[in-house]
Amino acid sequence: MKRASWRGSVLVLFVALALAVPAMAQSAPDKATGWTPDEQMKVKVVGSVQVSPDGKRVVYTVNEPVMTAEKSEYLTHIWMANADGSSSFQFTFGEKSCTNPQWSPDGKWIAFTSSRSGKNNVWLIRADGGEAEQLTDVKSGVSGFQWSPDGAWVAFAMADPKSEQEEKDEKAKNDAKVVDENFKMTHLWVIPVAKDDQGKREAKQLTKGDFTVGGGLGGGWNWSPDSKTIAFSHTPTPRVNDWPLADISTVDVATGEIKPLVKTGAAEGGPQYSPDGKWIAYTGSDDPPTWGFTFWVYVIPAGGGQSRKLAATFDEQPDLAGWSADGEWIYFDETVGTMSRLGALPVDGGAPKWIDGGGWVFGANLNRTRTMFGLTAQWWDKAPEAYVTPADRWAPVQVSKANADIPKHPLGKTEVVKWKSKDGMEIEGLLTYPVNYEAGKRYPMVLIIHGGPAGVFVQSFVANRSVYPTASYAAQGWAVLRCNIRGSSGYGKKFRYANYKDWGGMDYQDLMTGVDAVIQKGVADPDRLAVSGWSYGGYMTSWIITQTKRFKAASVGAPVTNLMSFTGTADIPGFIPDYFGAEFWDHPEIYAKHSAMFNVKGASTPSLIQHGERDERVPVGQGYELYNALKRQGTAVKMVTYPRQPHGLQEPRLVLDAAKRNVEWFSQYMK
Repeated sequence: MKRASWRGSVLVLFVALALAVPAMAQSAPDKATGWTPDEQMKVKVVGSVQVSPDGKRVVYTVNEPVMTAEKSEYLTHIWMANADGSSSFQFTFGEKSCTNPQWSPDGKWIAFTSSRSGKNNVWLIRADGGEAEQLTDVKSGVSGFQWSPDGAWVAFAMADPKSEQEEKDEKAKNDAKVVDENFKMTHLWVIPVAKDDQGKREAKQLTKGDFTVGGGLGGGWNWSPDSKTIAFSHTPTPRVNDWPLADISTVDVATGEIKPLVKTGAAEGGPQYSPDGKWIAYTGSDDPPTWGFTFWVYVIPAGGGQSRKLAATFDEQPDLAGWSADGEWIYFDETVGTMSRLGALPVDGGAPKWIDGGGWVFGANLNRTRTMFGLTAQWWDKAPEAYVTPADRWAPVQVSKANADIPKHPLGKTEVVKWKSKDGMEIEGLLTYPVNYEAGKRYPMVLIIHGGPAGVFVQSFVANRSVYPTASYAAQGWAVLRCNIRGSSGYGKKFRYANYKDWGGMDYQDLMTGVDAVIQKGVADPDRLAVSGWSYGGYMTSWIITQTKRFKAASVGAPVTNLMSFTGTADIPGFIPDYFGAEFWDHPEIYAKHSAMFNVKGASTPSLIQHGERDERVPVGQGYELYNALKRQGTAVKMVTYPRQPHGLQEPRLVLDAAKRNVEWFSQYMK
């Protein structure tokens, strides 16, 4: 689980996600003994692992689905453990989620966010237990918060609430909206932890103006060590498409005075003060910014001045975790191939080094004293759990047992495979074998394509809940191939940009040669192949069915099928013009050449299309275009839309539904 970062809102089509659907009246899949989509929903998500300042205790969150006759939602609660792994217990309870736990600087309190009061607010609870107390009381909901280093304040971000007139107009249904006007900006506020003489706490707005806090690479904000200043990133509007315009400023907590810190043609974000408060580290993109996302770490004097660029990291996409206690290193995590790794970047400009043991998938959180990391780790055959390790050496200790009681069904062995693409470029992927695999026997195979296109498949637990349930596929007796084709993260900048102006070109060949490699390996049956993908993975799946008839079935998730209409309706209109180097009105032939909809004649692969009805990233019309084109040609096609759902399905019952439909669809056509 990576920390919430710029990718969460900006990385456009990065969803190789777990999505899902109701039972079908079609032919049922062969009876599988072991993992099924229902069983995979039992795997819990562990995250937000935070070590106390003294390094003795740990809090973390556990997320699980709640599906009753009246509910379909995910519930998150906070757990606490001893840092030596000796014990753990649930710390918060109730029907409303409690998320984002943060220790107070003295370790006596834990703040967290919850909507138990109606809106998402910050709550306080003693670290030794007791009743939680509501700290903030806001109209529009808190989107993030941080303790001040002296423990006297909590800073939080909140979107501007509706005015009284807007609320009246909404009730009267006099609420016409003008596109790109009257934005609700997110601004910083502070609230004292201690009550005044009247027993109250008065929140104070720190930032105001025509900008929104938190945009850009890394997003967020950070307190200075003396608790007098906050450095924050900001963009002109909340539009996702504005991330290239992100800059960094500082605000004086006492006066509210805002001073620009970094303002260039690049996108800047993720400010982090050094322990002595003299420097601020941040991430800066290429100039001008590109949607392939390249950025580096910089340091700048806290009072302003000349920035200094540090050495490039392996993938040039570092996610900052904080400064070392001595101020000589900046910790970061980054994807390397099929692994996520923790590294340290020397402030003197030297080369970065890896400080983990390798082979973990995690999001590292540095504690306040910079002595310990909390992280979530998992492996293809090991479910997610919370771990801690000293910052000065890699010695991870498991502190949670969240998934100790999940089903113990057999898993298909998963291994890294490599092959040469048509032009000789080496491509890597993950091959999951069928459960009870027998060498020399050929099996049906499902090809899964990640989103992004700068997504990446890593060696996370194969039974994690997902709309493309790998463990369930393996239990059905199918092999599963997940390819990190050109354009993926984790293999360096040159590889990540190798699909520019070439979607559906060599990335398509990377996939086809990968399938050929598994066939040549003697594992996959060439006559029983299926393909699926969400977002950019949906783009590639829709493209594949217009280029080849080798697949017996396809599942197309939230697909980009028409680059022209997608650019005109999505919330990221700058995305495709960057990847293809042209606006559609200047070179419509490029958009047509690389779109499934302009190549769909004759497509005959039976296709299941799945799409969220409230998807702003890839509007649902993209799915309808493909559905109607296939249907009018007499191709077997079924389209399932999911009410209320954005780009990734967010309700567990719908995630389960989508996963079941995929198993059933492939089973029907791969017999």
